[in-house]
Amino acid sequence: MTVVKTSINRRKFLKVSSMAGGGLLLSFSWLAGWAQEQAENLPLPKEWFELNSYIKIGADGSITLMSPNPEFGSNVKTSMPMILAEELDINWKDVTVEQADFYPERFERQFTGGSQAIRQGWKHLRTAGATARRLLINAAAKTWNVPEAEITTEAGSLIHQSSGKKAGYGEMASLAATLPVPKEVLLKNTGNFKIIGSSIKNVEGKNIVTGKPLFGVDIREEGMLVAMITHPPAFGLKVKSVNDAAAKSMPGIKDVFTIKTLADDYERNGFDTTSFTELVVVVGKTTWEVMNAKKALKIEWEKISDSNIVVAGWGGKQTVKIPAGLESTTGHLAQMAEFSKKPGRILRKDGDPEGAFSKAAKILERTYTAPFLAHNCMEPVNCYAHVTADAAVINGPIQAPEFIRNTLSARLGMAKEKIHIKLARMGGGFGQRAYGHHMVEAAIISQKIQAPVKLMYTREDDMTYGIYRPTYTATYRAALDANNNLLALHVKAGGIPETPIHADRFPAGAIDNYLAEGWQIESNITIGAFRAPRSNFIASAEQSFLDELAETMGKDPLDFRLELMERARTNPVGKNNDYDAERYAGVLKLVKEKSKWNEAKPGVHRGVSAYFCHNSYVAEVVELEIRNKKPIVHNVVAAVDCGIVINPDAAINMGEGGIVDGIGNALYGELTFKEGVPQKNNFNTYRMIRHGEAPKSIDIHFVDNKKDPTGLGEPLFPPVFAAVANALYKATGKRFYTQPFMKELEKLS
Repeated sequence: MTVVKTSINRRKFLKVSSMAGGGLLLSFSWLAGWAQEQAENLPLPKEWFELNSYIKIGADGSITLMSPNPEFGSNVKTSMPMILAEELDINWKDVTVEQADFYPERFERQFTGGSQAIRQGWKHLRTAGATARRLLINAAAKTWNVPEAEITTEAGSLIHQSSGKKAGYGEMASLAATLPVPKEVLLKNTGNFKIIGSSIKNVEGKNIVTGKPLFGVDIREEGMLVAMITHPPAFGLKVKSVNDAAAKSMPGIKDVFTIKTLADDYERNGFDTTSFTELVVVVGKTTWEVMNAKKALKIEWEKISDSNIVVAGWGGKQTVKIPAGLESTTGHLAQMAEFSKKPGRILRKDGDPEGAFSKAAKILERTYTAPFLAHNCMEPVNCYAHVTADAAVINGPIQAPEFIRNTLSARLGMAKEKIHIKLARMGGGFGQRAYGHHMVEAAIISQKIQAPVKLMYTREDDMTYGIYRPTYTATYRAALDANNNLLALHVKAGGIPETPIHADRFPAGAIDNYLAEGWQIESNITIGAFRAPRSNFIASAEQSFLDELAETMGKDPLDFRLELMERARTNPVGKNNDYDAERYAGVLKLVKEKSKWNEAKPGVHRGVSAYFCHNSYVAEVVELEIRNKKPIVHNVVAAVDCGIVINPDAAINMGEGGIVDGIGNALYGELTFKEGVPQKNNFNTYRMIRHGEAPKSIDIHFVDNKKDPTGLGEPLFPPVFAAVANALYKATGKRFYTQPFMKELEKLS
């Protein structure tokens, strides 16, 4: 067993107290400090979030596990309590799981994103469960006057074998709540897991399929009004004047007014992305009445001027320029092409790449581009708010409630402690819900009209509001000698308004002469996190280029990747490589085996891709054919190394979702602009993958290495773009450099 400490330095890890009516209440801080019984200090991960949770054991034996993280479909509401339950040693059927509200005094840093929930909570949740179990054992030992070491647990019962004594956890819970927290506890060996590694149904599954009110759009409160906003039709415009006479006179309408969501001098945090800070609001009795009144508004718009905003992000404060102008996709493409020709900011340089290119017998150069993408969560943006002079109650979909509470406090002029945020289940997230502008808007509206209000976006409002996946371009160059040996690799990539490069990821570390350059172009079109930020594009470009490079060198594309991985494993270049080449190679070898890569399949064309992100390794093989210029995806085989899998069925479901999502965006996803106006505003024009276009089968294999779990919600998404592109090449003889690929495919004769 692994020994872990329950406290470190002066920070207390656990707080134990009694519940009303008897029982044990265990509160714990995930970051407050666990440490393995080892000499060295364990470094904190780069992306770290403090988290708390609760265990409640009633005197009647009832067990409630609180899930602190917001839930947006990644199933953390099931998987995280499973970890607690494992070390607590209870029957899962006896567990009730509840969604915690945002409660920073009790739960620190309640955040869902970055595929980090399980990775960051792994040892802390285990330690909390094991500590509760130890307290119960101590209570039983005192009650029975026997040594603690003689007491065992099983399925929520305490057992003293020699005397035959047995008690349920509930019988000892009240006494356990009075005992001091042990300084260290034992965690189970992974081979003894009973709950972790088993497939457990989503705790909300029945409620979801039976239509129980779980989501923000389901909220109904006494006296609640409905609000909708109208934002400028184009990025680069703002409100000049509003004629609301007709709208105000319509049935059911209570008021029409403008709001300013953020003060001009407000110092934003990294999640204060908001596209339009001045909005026109219509408030009324019903959604239908408000929607009709919106159409009656007569608004005059004017162009914005250049401005600067201060953003306090993860890397400190920075001033961001918001340029004036009405931007168009044609202009974006021209700008990116121009920037691609200029020297970029050097992000990494190994060896002498310039010298290697000057001596090259052959240079392969290819450029890849991808458009803006809208999130298009199935549940449009919404939020309930009831703001009074004394307090604010906010209820809606949000991934990062702590950050938006700071904004709400500043904008409402209210102490943070008076703002209560309830965490509604999210109908999708993918990064969009990390940005809480809708909560600020709803709160301002409620404060102004002095009534509870539910803010609702239409699909058109949602799709044209911003916070998009950026548009990107990347140029890859490879220098080869006369014998087609690889001498150097150079990547220069940028976008509007950020670069997609992760400079220390593969193929860095596998090539003697390597250069990575980045650049970015300012824009007034707002962007934000989109499932696997930056990786969702650069993986496609990188893995497509490696495929073509392998062909140019006369090598099998999968074997070529393994060859590079072997170099990175045995004789790596540089010291900052942020991947494990052996684990990376492991998923390639596994997908090669499971896809029967070396066995030809008549009429089926295959493409391979692999990528590392969110601390996990994924390799995928897509099998497809072309019928009437349309790709028919028969099968996708994926190999995943994400360490221990908590809930296999849920993990497979999440992986399948990521693959289908990736294929859909690769083939169809695109948002373009003309004079600042998004050219698509609903699903009749914004093409999503359809049921009949999903793969006929998806075969996901997990590496069983007993390592601590890492990310899973995002890692299967990035590599599938290139696997599709590489399979399309095998099917058509044409390489695909521009997303969405269907536009290029339809041009083929």
